[in-house]
Amino acid sequence: MEKDTYKTITKPSEEVLFKDKNSKFFGYAFPVKTEEDVKQHIEDLKKQHHQARHWCYAYQLGTETFAYRANDDGEPNNSAGMPIYGQIQSFDVTNVLIVVVRYFGGVKLGVGGLINAYKTGAQMALEASKIVTRTINIKYLISFDYKNMNKVMRVIKEKNLKVINQKLELDCQITISVRKKEAQTIFEIFDTIYEVKIKDLAI
Repeated sequence: MEKDTYKTITKPSEEVLFKDKNSKFFGYAFPVKTEEDVKQHIEDLKKQHHQARHWCYAYQLGTETFAYRANDDGEPNNSAGMPIYGQIQSFDVTNVLIVVVRYFGGVKLGVGGLINAYKTGAQMALEASKIVTRTINIKYLISFDYKNMNKVMRVIKEKNLKVINQKLELDCQITISVRKKEAQTIFEIFDTIYEVKIKDLAI
């Protein structure tokens, strides 16, 4: 069965703090939709923690096809960004950015210590977040003449469909949002109604 749900967070986490050998690691999780959102949060954190040494992060965007990035920001290769990204995977969340800000405490932690610190900072940030499950929805535009309104409305009511937008004039248009696994069935119902057109808005 095709998966039609995903997990994400609805609002930024509270700031969390992990300490190791005088180094401080502040962890944050943010809900994001675009790379622009990512840039904005990182810029804000750089202002907030302008004396920090590293702002390492990882993010994942998308619900069916995923784009991700992990950034070590000057820490040894794969010692920061990838451990943070590993936590995004282990919590199975998407549309999320996790940033761990490091203040160096004068004592080197070694690669193993760094991996553990960044992983822990990311894990604590996600544990401090409210994770929700959302459905992947498909949007359809249904077009019909006013005289066919009852037929369309009957299906919407029977199937308990979510209407996002409607323009009910002589030419009517209704945009509905359907859970992915029910989408094909709903499409076929409207597609077989005489004089009613339906199209997938993503195509």
